[in-house]
Amino acid sequence: MTVPEIMTELQAKGSESIKNVLVKHGVKEPFFGVKIEYLKPIQKKIKTDYQLAKDLYATGNADAMYLAGLIADDEQMTPGDLDNWAEKALSQNISEYTVPWVAAQGKHGFEMAMKWIDSPQEHIAAAGWSTLNNFIALTPDDKLDLPALTKLMARVKDHIHGAQNRVKYTMNGFVVGVACYVTPLKNEALAIANSIKDVTVDMNGTSCKLPRAADYVSKLEARGALGKKKKMVKC
Repeated sequence: MTVPEIMTELQAKGSESIKNVLVKHGVKEPFFGVKIEYLKPIQKKIKTDYQLAKDLYATGNADAMYLAGLIADDEQMTPGDLDNWAEKALSQNISEYTVPWVAAQGKHGFEMAMKWIDSPQEHIAAAGWSTLNNFIALTPDDKLDLPALTKLMARVKDHIHGAQNRVKYTMNGFVVGVACYVTPLKNEALAIANSIKDVTVDMNGTSCKLPRAADYVSKLEARGALGKKKKMVKC
């Protein structure tokens, strides 16, 4: 499929009601308002295509950018590609899901995340913390730099309350992720999460809530899923 063919199909699947919902969740124009379920058949047809993914992302259309992440060849994505994607990820679903998924499943996830979390731009810093969260969910504990993760959690504890809105959200998610996916640091992560429990994040009037670490970890523990790594994070 070509970019024009895909864009025509996306436009046909767009919905004003879906757009209205997505706008409240931080998705920015231009986009058509396509349900993810309609992106899946296109993804299935294309499977993986490095160049097509980059071309779709370059359209700046949030629906096309999300699809680009689904078909991206993560292993081929260069640091330059990832920096470009992070810079252009102005919609929350792209900065906090698409870009982190692609980065974390590729070869440069940790290094890019560590770079991005220092960015003064909210969407890039948020992408960095979300990438870290996805990276630890995918990577075996014996392959993780545990002292580095401990330092990152201390950074969250010291700076989360003064961080930008979506950075606070993804910082909190990182600590929750450590508690859920990094068994050697579970207790430490829970202690830090409980010490920063009064984090205020503006959810733009939606019903979404900041997940509380202890509650989330308890749910995973009840399902027997605590400490189980993911094979992939894209969805």
